[in-house]
Amino acid sequence: MNKHTTLPNLMQKLVSDEEIQLIAEAVGYRDSSRTFTLRELIHFFLLAAMHQWKSFRHGADVGPLYGLPRFHYSTVSKKAKEVPYDIMKRLLALIISKCNRQTRRSLRFPKPLRVVDSTTVTVGKNRLPWAPYHGERAGVKLHVAYSPESSLPADVVETTGLRHDGPVGEQLTNPQQVLVEDRAYFKIERLDRFVEQHQLFVIRMKDNIELHQKKSLNRLPSASSSVQADFTCQLGTKQCRSTKRHRVVIFRDANGRDIRVVTNLFHASAETIADMYQQRWTVEIFFRWVKQYLNVPTLFGTTENAVYNQLFAAFIAYVLLRWLYDQTKKRTNVSLSFISFVRRFFSGQLPLDWKSGMAAALFEYAQIYGRRMSNFG
Repeated sequence: MNKHTTLPNLMQKLVSDEEIQLIAEAVGYRDSSRTFTLRELIHFFLLAAMHQWKSFRHGADVGPLYGLPRFHYSTVSKKAKEVPYDIMKRLLALIISKCNRQTRRSLRFPKPLRVVDSTTVTVGKNRLPWAPYHGERAGVKLHVAYSPESSLPADVVETTGLRHDGPVGEQLTNPQQVLVEDRAYFKIERLDRFVEQHQLFVIRMKDNIELHQKKSLNRLPSASSSVQADFTCQLGTKQCRSTKRHRVVIFRDANGRDIRVVTNLFHASAETIADMYQQRWTVEIFFRWVKQYLNVPTLFGTTENAVYNQLFAAFIAYVLLRWLYDQTKKRTNVSLSFISFVRRFFSGQLPLDWKSGMAAALFEYAQIYGRRMSNFG
């Protein structure tokens, strides 16, 4: 199995040319190129993420070693600029939906969690004049709804770096899941509205929020519990106070700090509420992993299409790697973390048990979905 071309080939098996064509037509894009097609642009960005290429020029130089056709760097630069990034965004959503069917795991919570947070990618201000950030920096943000059950992003919204998280978070709600969010998304009117809309949530409160008419909830104390308090109250001052009574759970984190979260979950224990909020760190780990291993801080282009095409392709690379890991892990007796799997995969040092498990997973996929995998890798 050729580790250099595995993910482009896997994506080609997961998503047909017909599906890519339908996505392109839906956004009004017609691919007229014969020398460097839309499919090849997708493969270019996948390979650039995995192998941490430095630029369009670097990719053009080494691309033929990874199965890409020979092309001038200006060709891929022009292509990245002209292809609407909504194509890559919809492609990401399609791949997530396909991979998500087979990777969900139970975390034993009342409902699936939806962890919402954002990450910012910054460069010098002259690189992206359309995306001013702070001082001498420009930047773009990716606002992500992340599923701890599948270890995959569920939805992504792209904005410039100065866009505040709160308003964008409104686009990432889902009444079928429990929203888990940090203080940036806290707003008293929003919590009242969530109660009326039956949107479940666990959100960290800002430190200066006043608690009005507290009423403790009955609970069995436990010496091993990190929970310090569990009560209902109204939130805010007399001038700006919640119309609903909300449940507040205060617990101590691993560093000994008190964390105050507000929720409308009344049938879960305070310990469960604390565990739900602590799942928020999974999206932080996801952001750190993507930035460290998929070349995200190195932006090749300067236009919106070029930048977001590259970033969404990096997310696609993560989803494919995660799917490959989860499907192989089920079939092995040798324990490997996700990070260890990726490192060994690209260094050609996977244990034989994992290589056999990967082959079995791919064969099973081919049998179920009727896709040929004979030229995989």
